[in-house]
Amino acid sequence: QVQLVESGGGLVQAGGSLRLSCAASGSISSINAMGWYRQAPGKQRELVATITRGGSTNYADSVKGRFTISRDNAKNTVYLEMNSLKPEDTAVYYCNADGVVVFINYKAWGQGTQVTVSS
Repeated sequence: QVQLVESGGGLVQAGGSLRLSCAASGSISSINAMGWYRQAPGKQRELVATITRGGSTNYADSVKGRFTISRDNAKNTVYLEMNSLKPEDTAVYYCNADGVVVFINYKAWGQGTQVTVSS
């Protein structure tokens, strides 16, 4: 499987920007897609954005036009550029990798990074 380490969270004012990074290690070749999820206090974890091995992206409606997911294959790293941040974007953001090893699907998670947007 893979190991994921996130970085880049922090405190920012509404309207500001942050960039999250997720470095993957381990069985990189087994990864089919990577993405970012978030979980706010008292809420379920929700999808933010995903990017496939081929580079296709998908975004939650709430972040379309504000967030951009990208990947650097040479660095085995996925990024989430977050602009025009809103207080409702406050959450713990988790990096995710979906893959297959020996015909068994897996879903790997990072430890999470806190993003706090003040009004």
